[in-house]
Amino acid sequence: MNMKVKMCAPSCEEATQWHEIDWSQCHRNTRRLQARIVKAQQEGRYNKVKSLQWLLTHSFSGKAIAVKRVTENRGKKTTGVDGKTWSTPGDKSQAILSLKRRGYKPQPLKRVYLLKKNGKKRPLGIPTMKDRAMQALYLIALQPVAECTGDGHSYGFRPKRATRDAIGQCFIRLVRKSSPEWVLEGDIKGCFDNISHDWLVENVLMDKKILKKWLKAGFMEKQILYPTKMGTPQGGIISPTLANIALDGLQEILEKRFPKTTKQGNIAKVGLVRYADDFIITGNSKELLEEKVKPLVIDFMRTRGLELSEEKTKITHIDEGFDFLGQNIRKYKGKLLIKPSKENVNMFLRKIREVIEGNKTAKQCNLIMKLNPLIRGWVNYHKHVVAKETFGHVDVEIWKKIWQWSKRRHPNKGKYWIKEKYFKTIRTRNWVFEGKDNEGKTWTLIKASDTPIKRHIKIKADANPFDPEWETYFEERILREMMNNLKGRGKLQKLWKGQKGICPNCKQIISTETGWHVHHILPKFEGGKENITNLVLLHPNCHRQIHNNLRLEVDVPALETVFIKA
Repeated sequence: MNMKVKMCAPSCEEATQWHEIDWSQCHRNTRRLQARIVKAQQEGRYNKVKSLQWLLTHSFSGKAIAVKRVTENRGKKTTGVDGKTWSTPGDKSQAILSLKRRGYKPQPLKRVYLLKKNGKKRPLGIPTMKDRAMQALYLIALQPVAECTGDGHSYGFRPKRATRDAIGQCFIRLVRKSSPEWVLEGDIKGCFDNISHDWLVENVLMDKKILKKWLKAGFMEKQILYPTKMGTPQGGIISPTLANIALDGLQEILEKRFPKTTKQGNIAKVGLVRYADDFIITGNSKELLEEKVKPLVIDFMRTRGLELSEEKTKITHIDEGFDFLGQNIRKYKGKLLIKPSKENVNMFLRKIREVIEGNKTAKQCNLIMKLNPLIRGWVNYHKHVVAKETFGHVDVEIWKKIWQWSKRRHPNKGKYWIKEKYFKTIRTRNWVFEGKDNEGKTWTLIKASDTPIKRHIKIKADANPFDPEWETYFEERILREMMNNLKGRGKLQKLWKGQKGICPNCKQIISTETGWHVHHILPKFEGGKENITNLVLLHPNCHRQIHNNLRLEVDVPALETVFIKA
Protein backbone atom coordinates (compact mmCIF):
# COMPACT_ATOMS: atom_id res chain seq x y z
CA MET A 1 0.00 0.00 0.00
CA ASN A 2 1.41 3.38 -0.98
CA MET A 3 0.30 5.65 1.86
CA LYS A 4 1.94 8.87 2.86
CA VAL A 5 1.25 11.92 4.96
CA LYS A 6 2.11 15.21 3.37
CA MET A 7 4.11 16.78 6.18
CA CYS A 8 4.55 20.54 6.10
CA ALA A 9 5.90 20.21 9.61
CA PRO A 10 9.42 20.58 10.97
CA SER A 11 11.28 17.65 12.47
CA CYS A 12 10.30 16.19 15.82
CA GLU A 13 12.89 18.20 17.78
CA GLU A 14 12.15 21.50 16.01
CA ALA A 15 8.34 21.44 16.23
CA THR A 16 6.77 24.09 18.42
CA GLN A 17 3.11 23.48 17.56
CA TRP A 18 1.30 20.36 18.80
CA HIS A 19 -0.19 19.40 15.44
CA GLU A 20 3.14 19.92 13.66
CA ILE A 21 4.97 17.22 15.64
CA ASP A 22 6.27 14.32 13.58
CA TRP A 23 5.02 11.51 15.82
CA SER A 24 6.60 8.84 13.65
CA GLN A 25 10.05 10.31 14.33
CA CYS A 26 9.28 10.75 18.05
CA HIS A 27 8.32 7.08 18.42
CA ARG A 28 11.42 5.95 16.50
CA ASN A 29 13.74 8.04 18.68
CA THR A 30 12.14 6.80 21.89
CA ARG A 31 12.04 3.17 20.78
CA ARG A 32 15.72 3.26 19.78
CA LEU A 33 16.81 4.59 23.18
CA GLN A 34 14.62 2.05 25.02
CA ALA A 35 16.20 -0.79 23.02
CA ARG A 36 19.67 0.51 23.95
CA ILE A 37 18.64 0.63 27.63
CA VAL A 38 17.54 -3.02 27.44
CA LYS A 39 20.86 -4.04 25.87
CA ALA A 40 22.89 -2.16 28.48
CA GLN A 41 20.80 -3.64 31.32
CA GLN A 42 21.24 -7.18 29.99
CA GLU A 43 25.01 -6.64 29.77
CA GLY A 44 25.15 -5.31 33.33
CA ARG A 45 26.38 -1.87 32.23
CA TYR A 46 24.35 0.10 34.77
CA ASN A 47 26.19 3.41 34.29
CA LYS A 48 25.34 3.18 30.60
CA VAL A 49 21.69 2.55 31.55
CA LYS A 50 21.69 5.75 33.64
CA SER A 51 23.23 7.83 30.86
CA LEU A 52 20.71 6.52 28.31
CA GLN A 53 17.85 7.23 30.74
CA TRP A 54 19.19 10.78 31.10
CA LEU A 55 19.18 11.18 27.31
CA LEU A 56 15.63 9.87 27.02
CA THR A 57 14.19 12.01 29.82
CA HIS A 58 15.80 15.15 28.36
CA SER A 59 14.78 14.45 24.75
CA PHE A 60 11.97 16.28 22.94
CA SER A 61 10.62 12.92 21.72
CA GLY A 62 10.25 11.51 25.23
CA LYS A 63 8.61 14.68 26.53
CA ALA A 64 6.17 14.86 23.61
CA ILE A 65 5.09 11.22 24.04
CA ALA A 66 4.71 11.73 27.82
CA VAL A 67 2.40 14.73 27.29
CA LYS A 68 0.51 12.81 24.60
CA ARG A 69 -0.10 9.96 27.03
CA VAL A 70 -1.48 12.04 29.91
CA THR A 71 -3.70 14.11 27.60
CA GLU A 72 -5.29 11.07 25.92
CA ASN A 73 -5.89 8.63 28.77
CA ARG A 74 -9.03 8.30 30.90
CA GLY A 75 -7.88 10.81 33.50
CA LYS A 76 -7.16 13.62 31.03
CA LYS A 77 -10.01 15.73 32.46
CA THR A 78 -9.24 14.97 36.12
CA THR A 79 -7.51 17.87 37.84
CA GLY A 80 -4.93 17.88 40.60
CA VAL A 81 -4.59 20.44 43.40
CA ASP A 82 -3.93 23.23 40.89
CA GLY A 83 -7.23 22.59 39.04
CA LYS A 84 -5.53 22.66 35.61
CA THR A 85 -5.92 20.43 32.55
CA TRP A 86 -4.20 20.52 29.17
CA SER A 87 -7.09 20.47 26.74
CA THR A 88 -5.90 22.68 23.87
CA PRO A 89 -3.04 22.15 21.39
CA GLY A 90 -1.41 25.30 22.79
CA ASP A 91 -1.51 23.94 26.34
CA LYS A 92 0.09 20.70 25.18
CA SER A 93 2.86 22.49 23.27
CA GLN A 94 3.71 24.61 26.32
CA ALA A 95 3.58 21.50 28.51
CA ILE A 96 6.34 19.84 26.47
CA LEU A 97 8.60 22.85 27.01
CA SER A 98 7.80 22.91 30.75
CA LEU A 99 9.07 19.38 31.46
CA LYS A 100 12.50 20.23 32.86
CA ARG A 101 14.45 18.53 35.63
CA ARG A 102 16.16 21.70 36.82
CA GLY A 103 13.95 23.52 39.31
CA TYR A 104 11.23 20.84 39.19
CA LYS A 105 9.21 20.53 42.38
CA PRO A 106 6.13 18.27 42.40
CA GLN A 107 2.96 19.57 44.00
CA PRO A 108 1.08 17.58 46.66
CA LEU A 109 -1.44 14.99 45.55
CA LYS A 110 -5.17 15.63 45.71
CA ARG A 111 -6.64 12.99 48.03
CA VAL A 112 -9.88 11.31 46.96
CA TYR A 113 -11.49 8.05 48.09
CA LEU A 114 -12.88 5.12 46.12
CA LEU A 115 -15.44 2.73 47.61
CA LYS A 116 -14.19 -0.89 47.74
CA LYS A 117 -16.27 -4.08 47.45
CA ASN A 118 -16.19 -4.65 51.22
CA GLY A 119 -17.58 -1.16 51.90
CA LYS A 120 -14.22 0.29 52.96
CA LYS A 121 -12.70 3.33 51.27
CA ARG A 122 -9.46 3.18 49.30
CA PRO A 123 -7.38 6.39 49.26
CA LEU A 124 -6.26 7.67 45.89
CA GLY A 125 -3.81 10.48 45.17
CA ILE A 126 -4.33 12.59 42.04
CA PRO A 127 -1.16 14.37 40.81
CA THR A 128 -1.29 17.57 38.78
CA MET A 129 -1.04 17.33 34.99
CA LYS A 130 2.61 18.41 35.03
CA ASP A 131 3.51 15.84 37.69
CA ARG A 132 1.66 13.16 35.70
CA ALA A 133 3.60 14.09 32.58
CA MET A 134 6.92 14.02 34.45
CA GLN A 135 6.04 10.58 35.82
CA ALA A 136 5.10 9.39 32.33
CA LEU A 137 8.42 10.73 31.01
CA TYR A 138 10.53 8.92 33.60
CA LEU A 139 8.37 5.81 33.22
CA ILE A 140 9.35 5.65 29.54
CA ALA A 141 12.97 5.33 30.71
CA LEU A 142 12.25 3.00 33.65
CA GLN A 143 9.99 0.41 31.99
CA PRO A 144 12.74 -1.19 29.81
CA VAL A 145 14.73 -1.83 33.01
CA ALA A 146 11.69 -3.13 34.88
CA GLU A 147 10.91 -5.55 32.05
CA CYS A 148 14.45 -6.95 32.17
CA THR A 149 14.38 -7.52 35.94
CA GLY A 150 10.69 -8.41 36.46
CA ASP A 151 9.46 -11.84 37.55
CA GLY A 152 8.52 -14.00 34.56
CA HIS A 153 5.13 -14.85 36.07
CA SER A 154 4.19 -11.32 37.12
CA TYR A 155 1.40 -10.02 34.87
CA GLY A 156 -0.09 -6.89 36.43
CA PHE A 157 0.52 -3.39 35.07
CA ARG A 158 3.12 -4.49 32.55
CA PRO A 159 3.01 -3.73 28.82
CA LYS A 160 1.55 -6.51 26.63
CA ARG A 161 0.46 -8.53 29.70
CA ALA A 162 -3.02 -8.90 31.16
CA THR A 163 -5.16 -10.83 33.64
CA ARG A 164 -5.85 -13.49 31.01
CA ASP A 165 -2.11 -14.29 30.97
CA ALA A 166 -2.12 -14.74 34.76
CA ILE A 167 -5.15 -17.04 34.53
CA GLY A 168 -3.43 -18.92 31.72
CA GLN A 169 -0.41 -19.54 33.96
CA CYS A 170 -2.72 -20.76 36.75
CA PHE A 171 -4.18 -23.25 34.27
CA ILE A 172 -0.69 -24.47 33.30
CA ARG A 173 0.34 -24.85 36.95
CA LEU A 174 -2.78 -26.76 38.07
CA VAL A 175 -4.28 -28.63 35.10
CA ARG A 176 -2.37 -31.94 35.25
CA LYS A 177 -3.10 -34.91 37.48
CA SER A 178 0.40 -34.55 38.89
CA SER A 179 -0.04 -30.80 39.52
CA PRO A 180 0.15 -29.40 43.08
CA GLU A 181 -3.08 -29.61 45.05
CA TRP A 182 -2.66 -26.77 47.54
CA VAL A 183 -2.67 -23.03 46.91
CA LEU A 184 -1.55 -20.13 49.11
CA GLU A 185 -3.75 -17.13 48.26
CA GLY A 186 -1.67 -14.07 49.12
CA ASP A 187 -2.78 -10.50 49.64
CA ILE A 188 -0.57 -7.62 50.78
CA LYS A 189 -1.96 -5.21 53.35
CA GLY A 190 -2.03 -1.68 51.89
CA CYS A 191 0.72 -2.43 49.36
CA PHE A 192 0.90 1.00 47.71
CA ASP A 193 0.62 2.84 51.03
CA ASN A 194 3.37 0.99 52.91
CA ILE A 195 6.29 0.34 50.55
CA SER A 196 9.53 1.51 52.15
CA HIS A 197 10.86 4.75 50.65
CA ASP A 198 14.43 3.83 51.58
CA TRP A 199 14.14 0.50 49.76
CA LEU A 200 12.76 2.16 46.60
CA VAL A 201 15.45 4.86 46.52
CA GLU A 202 18.18 2.28 47.01
CA ASN A 203 16.92 -0.30 44.51
CA VAL A 204 15.02 1.47 41.70
CA LEU A 205 17.34 2.27 38.79
CA MET A 206 16.24 5.81 37.93
CA ASP A 207 16.99 9.43 38.84
CA LYS A 208 17.12 9.27 42.67
CA LYS A 209 16.55 12.99 43.13
CA ILE A 210 13.32 12.98 41.13
CA LEU A 211 12.12 9.76 42.82
CA LYS A 212 12.67 11.23 46.30
CA LYS A 213 10.67 14.33 45.36
CA TRP A 214 7.69 12.23 44.26
CA LEU A 215 7.79 10.03 47.34
CA LYS A 216 7.93 13.01 49.72
CA ALA A 217 5.45 15.26 47.89
CA GLY A 218 2.64 14.70 50.45
CA PHE A 219 -1.09 15.03 49.83
CA MET A 220 -3.82 17.62 50.36
CA GLU A 221 -7.08 16.76 52.08
CA LYS A 222 -9.61 19.44 53.11
CA GLN A 223 -7.00 22.14 52.46
CA ILE A 224 -4.54 20.52 54.87
CA LEU A 225 -1.11 19.27 53.74
CA TYR A 226 -0.11 15.83 55.03
CA PRO A 227 3.43 14.46 54.63
CA THR A 228 4.09 11.00 53.15
CA LYS A 229 6.61 8.91 55.07
CA MET A 230 6.02 5.63 53.24
CA GLY A 231 4.28 4.23 50.17
CA THR A 232 4.10 5.28 46.54
CA PRO A 233 1.71 7.93 45.15
CA GLN A 234 -1.23 5.65 44.40
CA GLY A 235 -2.98 7.18 41.40
CA GLY A 236 0.28 8.25 39.77
CA ILE A 237 1.27 6.80 36.39
CA ILE A 238 4.60 5.46 37.64
CA SER A 239 3.25 3.93 40.90
CA PRO A 240 2.28 0.47 39.55
CA THR A 241 5.76 0.01 38.05
CA LEU A 242 7.43 1.04 41.31
CA ALA A 243 5.22 -1.44 43.20
CA ASN A 244 6.07 -4.18 40.69
CA ILE A 245 9.80 -3.53 41.14
CA ALA A 246 9.37 -3.77 44.92
CA LEU A 247 7.62 -7.14 44.58
CA ASP A 248 9.93 -8.56 41.90
CA GLY A 249 12.41 -11.13 43.17
CA LEU A 250 9.96 -13.35 45.07
CA GLN A 251 9.81 -15.81 42.19
CA GLU A 252 13.62 -16.07 42.11
CA ILE A 253 13.78 -16.66 45.89
CA LEU A 254 11.19 -19.45 45.66
CA GLU A 255 12.98 -21.07 42.73
CA LYS A 256 16.30 -21.02 44.61
CA ARG A 257 14.72 -22.48 47.75
CA PHE A 258 12.74 -25.13 45.81
CA PRO A 259 14.64 -25.71 42.53
CA LYS A 260 12.79 -27.81 39.96
CA THR A 261 15.93 -29.75 39.04
CA THR A 262 16.20 -31.34 42.48
CA LYS A 263 14.06 -34.05 44.02
CA GLN A 264 12.99 -31.64 46.75
CA GLY A 265 11.79 -29.15 44.12
CA ASN A 266 9.86 -31.79 42.20
CA ILE A 267 8.14 -32.95 45.38
CA ALA A 268 7.37 -29.42 46.61
CA LYS A 269 5.92 -28.19 43.27
CA VAL A 270 6.19 -24.58 44.39
CA GLY A 271 5.27 -21.96 41.79
CA LEU A 272 4.24 -18.30 41.84
CA VAL A 273 1.63 -16.42 39.78
CA ARG A 274 1.32 -12.70 40.55
CA TYR A 275 -0.87 -9.88 39.31
CA ALA A 276 0.15 -6.58 40.96
CA ASP A 277 -0.21 -7.18 44.74
CA ASP A 278 -2.46 -10.26 44.38
CA PHE A 279 -0.63 -13.58 44.07
CA ILE A 280 -0.95 -17.31 44.50
CA ILE A 281 1.77 -19.84 45.34
CA THR A 282 1.20 -23.52 44.62
CA GLY A 283 2.54 -26.34 46.75
CA ASN A 284 2.10 -30.07 47.24
CA SER A 285 0.98 -29.90 50.87
CA LYS A 286 -0.65 -27.52 53.29
CA GLU A 287 2.20 -27.97 55.77
CA LEU A 288 4.79 -27.00 53.15
CA LEU A 289 3.00 -23.75 52.33
CA GLU A 290 2.28 -22.94 55.98
CA GLU A 291 5.65 -23.80 57.52
CA LYS A 292 8.20 -23.12 54.77
CA VAL A 293 6.75 -20.97 51.98
CA LYS A 294 4.70 -18.46 54.00
CA PRO A 295 7.58 -17.49 56.36
CA LEU A 296 9.78 -16.99 53.28
CA VAL A 297 7.18 -14.63 51.81
CA ILE A 298 6.78 -12.75 55.11
CA ASP A 299 10.56 -12.16 55.33
CA PHE A 300 10.65 -11.00 51.71
CA MET A 301 7.84 -8.51 52.33
CA ARG A 302 9.32 -7.23 55.58
CA THR A 303 12.49 -5.96 53.88
CA ARG A 304 10.25 -3.79 51.66
CA GLY A 305 8.13 -2.45 54.51
CA LEU A 306 5.19 -4.71 53.64
CA GLU A 307 3.17 -7.42 55.39
CA LEU A 308 0.59 -10.00 54.40
CA SER A 309 -3.08 -9.42 55.17
CA GLU A 310 -4.05 -12.14 57.65
CA GLU A 311 -7.77 -11.97 56.78
CA LYS A 312 -7.20 -12.41 53.03
CA THR A 313 -4.18 -14.73 53.01
CA LYS A 314 -5.29 -18.37 53.24
CA ILE A 315 -4.35 -21.87 52.06
CA THR A 316 -6.90 -23.76 49.98
CA HIS A 317 -7.17 -27.20 48.40
CA ILE A 318 -7.77 -27.17 44.65
CA ASP A 319 -10.91 -29.34 45.07
CA GLU A 320 -12.45 -26.54 47.14
CA GLY A 321 -11.38 -23.95 44.60
CA PHE A 322 -10.42 -20.31 45.01
CA ASP A 323 -11.21 -16.95 43.41
CA PHE A 324 -8.43 -15.09 41.62
CA LEU A 325 -8.86 -11.97 39.47
CA GLY A 326 -12.62 -12.35 39.24
CA GLN A 327 -12.53 -16.02 38.23
CA ASN A 328 -13.01 -19.24 40.16
CA ILE A 329 -10.34 -21.93 39.74
CA ARG A 330 -11.33 -25.40 40.92
CA LYS A 331 -10.99 -29.10 40.13
CA TYR A 332 -14.18 -31.12 39.72
CA LYS A 333 -13.43 -34.84 40.11
CA GLY A 334 -9.87 -34.24 38.94
CA LYS A 335 -10.78 -31.92 36.04
CA LEU A 336 -9.69 -28.28 36.30
CA LEU A 337 -12.36 -25.74 35.32
CA ILE A 338 -11.93 -21.97 35.42
CA LYS A 339 -15.21 -20.03 35.50
CA PRO A 340 -16.33 -16.47 36.27
CA SER A 341 -16.60 -16.22 40.06
CA LYS A 342 -20.05 -15.88 41.64
CA GLU A 343 -19.03 -12.60 43.27
CA ASN A 344 -17.91 -11.18 39.93
CA VAL A 345 -21.13 -12.25 38.20
CA ASN A 346 -23.26 -10.75 40.97
CA MET A 347 -21.35 -7.47 40.83
CA PHE A 348 -21.84 -7.27 37.08
CA LEU A 349 -25.58 -8.00 37.28
CA ARG A 350 -25.91 -5.44 40.08
CA LYS A 351 -24.31 -2.83 37.81
CA ILE A 352 -26.65 -3.78 34.94
CA ARG A 353 -29.68 -3.44 37.23
CA GLU A 354 -28.48 -0.03 38.43
CA VAL A 355 -28.23 1.22 34.84
CA ILE A 356 -31.71 -0.08 33.97
CA GLU A 357 -33.21 1.32 37.19
CA GLY A 358 -31.56 4.66 36.54
CA ASN A 359 -32.99 4.93 33.03
CA LYS A 360 -36.67 4.20 33.60
CA THR A 361 -37.80 6.97 31.22
CA ALA A 362 -34.93 6.75 28.71
CA LYS A 363 -35.50 5.87 25.08
CA GLN A 364 -35.01 2.23 24.21
CA CYS A 365 -32.03 2.97 21.94
CA ASN A 366 -30.36 5.09 24.66
CA LEU A 367 -30.70 2.27 27.18
CA ILE A 368 -29.20 -0.18 24.68
CA MET A 369 -26.28 2.21 24.07
CA LYS A 370 -25.55 2.27 27.81
CA LEU A 371 -25.85 -1.50 28.33
CA ASN A 372 -23.94 -2.81 25.30
CA PRO A 373 -20.46 -1.52 26.33
CA LEU A 374 -20.94 -2.98 29.83
CA ILE A 375 -21.97 -6.38 28.49
CA ARG A 376 -19.27 -6.43 25.82
CA GLY A 377 -16.50 -5.47 28.26
CA TRP A 378 -17.51 -8.08 30.86
CA VAL A 379 -17.90 -10.83 28.26
CA ASN A 380 -14.52 -10.06 26.66
CA TYR A 381 -12.88 -10.36 30.08
CA HIS A 382 -14.30 -13.86 30.64
CA LYS A 383 -14.44 -15.26 27.10
CA HIS A 384 -11.17 -17.17 27.55
CA VAL A 385 -12.49 -19.50 30.30
CA VAL A 386 -15.37 -21.95 30.82
CA ALA A 387 -18.08 -19.30 30.73
CA LYS A 388 -20.74 -20.39 28.21
CA GLU A 389 -23.19 -21.52 30.88
CA THR A 390 -22.57 -18.34 32.89
CA PHE A 391 -23.14 -16.21 29.79
CA GLY A 392 -26.52 -17.90 29.31
CA HIS A 393 -27.46 -17.25 32.93
CA VAL A 394 -26.48 -13.57 32.57
CA ASP A 395 -28.63 -13.24 29.41
CA VAL A 396 -31.65 -14.60 31.29
CA GLU A 397 -31.16 -12.20 34.22
CA ILE A 398 -30.74 -9.21 31.89
CA TRP A 399 -33.88 -10.22 29.97
CA LYS A 400 -35.88 -10.40 33.20
CA LYS A 401 -34.84 -6.89 34.15
CA ILE A 402 -35.47 -5.55 30.62
CA TRP A 403 -38.97 -7.12 30.60
CA GLN A 404 -39.68 -5.51 33.96
CA TRP A 405 -38.45 -2.16 32.57
CA SER A 406 -40.77 -2.54 29.55
CA LYS A 407 -43.87 -3.42 31.59
CA ARG A 408 -43.33 -0.55 34.01
CA ARG A 409 -43.51 1.95 31.15
CA HIS A 410 -46.94 0.72 30.02
CA PRO A 411 -48.93 -0.45 33.06
CA ASN A 412 -52.22 -0.35 31.12
CA LYS A 413 -51.03 -2.42 28.15
CA GLY A 414 -51.03 -6.19 27.76
CA LYS A 415 -47.88 -8.29 27.56
CA TYR A 416 -48.40 -9.08 23.84
CA TRP A 417 -48.58 -5.39 22.97
CA ILE A 418 -45.42 -4.70 25.00
CA LYS A 419 -43.59 -7.56 23.30
CA GLU A 420 -44.48 -6.25 19.84
CA LYS A 421 -43.30 -2.74 20.74
CA TYR A 422 -39.92 -3.55 22.30
CA PHE A 423 -38.94 -7.04 21.13
CA LYS A 424 -38.43 -8.20 17.56
CA THR A 425 -38.01 -11.52 15.79
CA ILE A 426 -34.83 -11.73 13.72
CA ARG A 427 -34.50 -14.87 11.61
CA THR A 428 -34.84 -17.75 14.10
CA ARG A 429 -34.38 -15.65 17.23
CA ASN A 430 -37.32 -14.23 19.21
CA TRP A 431 -37.33 -11.63 21.96
CA VAL A 432 -34.57 -9.47 20.47
CA PHE A 433 -34.51 -6.13 22.32
CA GLU A 434 -34.18 -3.67 19.46
CA GLY A 435 -35.05 -0.02 18.82
CA LYS A 436 -34.33 2.89 16.49
CA ASP A 437 -32.92 6.33 17.26
CA ASN A 438 -34.04 9.66 15.81
CA GLU A 439 -31.88 9.15 12.71
CA GLY A 440 -33.45 5.77 11.99
CA LYS A 441 -30.39 3.75 13.02
CA THR A 442 -31.23 0.38 14.60
CA TRP A 443 -29.72 -0.53 17.98
CA THR A 444 -29.81 -4.13 19.21
CA LEU A 445 -28.98 -5.33 22.72
CA ILE A 446 -26.13 -7.81 22.44
CA LYS A 447 -26.33 -11.24 24.10
CA ALA A 448 -23.45 -12.51 26.20
CA SER A 449 -23.94 -16.08 24.93
CA ASP A 450 -23.29 -14.98 21.34
CA THR A 451 -19.60 -14.50 22.17
CA PRO A 452 -17.61 -17.66 21.35
CA ILE A 453 -15.27 -19.12 23.97
CA LYS A 454 -11.67 -19.07 22.76
CA ARG A 455 -8.74 -20.05 24.95
CA HIS A 456 -6.07 -17.39 25.31
CA ILE A 457 -2.46 -18.19 24.37
CA LYS A 458 -0.39 -17.05 27.34
CA ILE A 459 2.53 -14.72 26.80
CA LYS A 460 5.98 -16.29 27.16
CA ALA A 461 7.51 -15.60 30.56
CA ASP A 462 10.73 -14.08 29.16
CA ALA A 463 9.07 -11.92 26.49
CA ASN A 464 10.24 -8.30 26.62
CA PRO A 465 8.37 -5.76 24.44
CA PHE A 466 11.35 -3.37 24.52
CA ASP A 467 13.85 -5.97 23.27
CA PRO A 468 14.16 -5.94 19.42
CA GLU A 469 14.67 -9.73 19.47
CA TRP A 470 11.03 -10.17 20.56
CA GLU A 471 9.56 -7.78 17.99
CA THR A 472 8.32 -10.48 15.60
CA TYR A 473 6.76 -12.42 18.48
CA PHE A 474 4.71 -9.43 19.62
CA GLU A 475 3.68 -8.54 16.07
CA GLU A 476 2.24 -12.04 15.65
CA ARG A 477 0.36 -11.74 18.97
CA ILE A 478 -1.12 -8.36 18.00
CA LEU A 479 -2.18 -9.73 14.60
CA ARG A 480 -3.93 -12.71 16.21
CA GLU A 481 -5.61 -10.53 18.86
CA MET A 482 -6.86 -7.94 16.38
CA MET A 483 -8.18 -10.56 13.97
CA ASN A 484 -10.15 -12.11 16.83
CA ASN A 485 -11.43 -8.77 18.12
CA LEU A 486 -12.48 -7.58 14.65
CA LYS A 487 -14.11 -10.88 13.73
CA GLY A 488 -17.56 -10.20 12.32
CA ARG A 489 -16.65 -6.57 11.64
CA GLY A 490 -15.70 -7.12 8.01
CA LYS A 491 -14.85 -3.58 6.92
CA LEU A 492 -12.68 -2.82 9.96
CA GLN A 493 -10.91 -6.16 9.71
CA LYS A 494 -10.18 -5.61 6.03
CA LEU A 495 -8.89 -2.09 6.66
CA TRP A 496 -6.59 -3.23 9.46
CA LYS A 497 -5.29 -6.17 7.47
CA GLY A 498 -4.78 -4.05 4.34
CA GLN A 499 -2.72 -1.53 6.32
CA LYS A 500 -0.79 -4.40 7.98
CA GLY A 501 -1.91 -2.96 11.30
CA ILE A 502 0.13 0.24 10.82
CA CYS A 503 -1.16 3.81 11.24
CA PRO A 504 -0.01 5.67 8.07
CA ASN A 505 0.57 8.89 10.03
CA CYS A 506 2.87 7.82 12.88
CA LYS A 507 3.90 4.38 11.49
CA GLN A 508 3.02 2.70 14.81
CA ILE A 509 0.89 -0.40 15.41
CA ILE A 510 -2.87 0.05 15.76
CA SER A 511 -4.16 -2.25 18.51
CA THR A 512 -6.99 -2.55 21.01
CA GLU A 513 -4.77 -0.70 23.51
CA THR A 514 -4.19 2.32 21.25
CA GLY A 515 -7.71 2.48 19.79
CA TRP A 516 -8.50 3.84 16.33
CA HIS A 517 -10.66 6.14 14.21
CA VAL A 518 -11.97 5.49 10.72
CA HIS A 519 -10.87 8.45 8.56
CA HIS A 520 -12.39 9.45 5.21
CA ILE A 521 -9.59 10.22 2.74
CA LEU A 522 -11.94 12.39 0.69
CA PRO A 523 -14.21 14.08 3.27
CA LYS A 524 -17.91 13.27 3.15
CA PHE A 525 -18.83 16.94 2.65
CA GLU A 526 -16.72 16.90 -0.55
CA GLY A 527 -18.55 13.83 -1.83
CA GLY A 528 -16.45 11.13 -0.18
CA LYS A 529 -18.12 7.73 0.02
CA GLU A 530 -18.15 4.95 2.61
CA ASN A 531 -16.26 2.70 0.17
CA ILE A 532 -13.33 0.85 1.70
CA THR A 533 -10.94 2.57 -0.71
CA ASN A 534 -11.91 5.94 0.79
CA LEU A 535 -11.33 4.83 4.38
CA VAL A 536 -8.22 4.43 6.49
CA LEU A 537 -7.62 3.53 10.15
CA LEU A 538 -5.72 6.07 12.26
CA HIS A 539 -4.83 6.50 15.90
CA PRO A 540 -7.16 8.99 17.67
CA ASN A 541 -4.42 11.63 18.02
CA CYS A 542 -3.27 11.12 14.41
CA HIS A 543 -6.87 11.58 13.31
CA ARG A 544 -7.06 14.93 15.12
CA GLN A 545 -3.68 15.96 13.74
CA ILE A 546 -4.70 15.31 10.14
CA HIS A 547 -7.99 17.16 10.56
CA ASN A 548 -6.17 20.18 11.98
CA ASN A 549 -3.43 20.95 9.50
CA LEU A 550 -2.38 17.94 7.48
CA ARG A 551 -3.70 16.16 4.43
CA LEU A 552 -3.48 12.39 4.14
CA GLU A 553 -2.51 11.45 0.61
CA VAL A 554 -3.24 7.89 -0.44
CA ASP A 555 -2.59 6.18 -3.74
CA VAL A 556 -6.15 4.89 -4.24
CA PRO A 557 -5.43 2.40 -7.08
CA ALA A 558 -2.66 0.83 -5.00
CA LEU A 559 -5.02 0.73 -2.03
CA GLU A 560 -7.67 -1.06 -4.09
CA THR A 561 -5.10 -3.67 -5.14
CA VAL A 562 -4.14 -4.34 -1.51
CA PHE A 563 -7.74 -4.76 -0.36
CA ILE A 564 -8.59 -7.07 -3.27
CA LYS A 565 -5.65 -9.28 -2.27
CA ALA A 566 -6.59 -9.08 1.42
